[in-house]
Amino acid sequence: MTDPAREPSLTIAVLTYKRVEQLVPLIHILRAQADTIDGTASILVVDNDPDASARRPASGALRGVGRYVHEPTPGIAAARNRALREATESSLLVFIDDDEIPEEGWLQQLFDEYLRSWPVAVVGPVVSSYEKQPEPWIEAGKFFNRRRLASGTRVEVAATNNLLLDLDWLRRKGIEFDDEFGLSGGSDTLFSRQITAAGGEIVWCDEAVVRDIVPASRSNREWVLQRAYRSGNSWSRSSLALEPSVVGRARVRTVLVARGSVRYVGGTVREVMGRVAGRIGAEAQGMRTRRRGAGMIAGAIGRVYSEYSRPHIVDPKTEKV
Repeated sequence: MTDPAREPSLTIAVLTYKRVEQLVPLIHILRAQADTIDGTASILVVDNDPDASARRPASGALRGVGRYVHEPTPGIAAARNRALREATESSLLVFIDDDEIPEEGWLQQLFDEYLRSWPVAVVGPVVSSYEKQPEPWIEAGKFFNRRRLASGTRVEVAATNNLLLDLDWLRRKGIEFDDEFGLSGGSDTLFSRQITAAGGEIVWCDEAVVRDIVPASRSNREWVLQRAYRSGNSWSRSSLALEPSVVGRARVRTVLVARGSVRYVGGTVREVMGRVAGRIGAEAQGMRTRRRGAGMIAGAIGRVYSEYSRPHIVDPKTEKV
């Protein structure tokens, strides 16, 4: 926990990959919100594009209130770790994705929730809308209806698309994102599970809302089912990574195969029954459950699904602006 007597210093980290048109407006919004925080707040842009496409536009938008850094190592874990390591002068760090827009007061709400109980992390909701009207299968399945909880609720797992972190606590525990999950996805799942396994508390702040627009490339059944498989795969792999002993991993592996099999069979039954009954929502959710179960089984037996594979590694560069 950060020392309550110490004036909080906060870094807002935006990880970006070839989304310059969305990044620049976001930086302007973050500049305005950073000005409302008691204490010091700065913005950090971590560009994971090997060609550093965001360097010039990000540097221009930051204009002396933050830094641009280039992290060419492929994978979101490398970019997340770069953000942790760059924020050496801050006690708190907030992650937000480059395709999101925070609502007014978002940053202050995260900060206020942190000050209420001094947890290790505060996570907020993401509210999605569609770039293009999706097929009925997507809407009936409610796949982009994210969870909403009462503020102050403890959670065990959190994504990094709307997350405040206590850096002092993380440094003492030596917790970072695992590069083994950099190209497969799921490094945030393991990271947040490591926090709770080490005794840290993650709390929900329902007022700290960010919004995103689901692109047409994602609002389709192929992407949803692929993501379900990857999520199941990452869950099994993170569960195994949390178990230090060989005997323990064997036990966890058995449990994961069993649970994945239950999801696979149960999802198949729900899919078929939904199709027979003409209930498209039940059919869609059954298909997703089946794919998640398949991913869990694959992850339990050592198969890795790499969703974000990318080549091309160049030397990292940092620009202060």
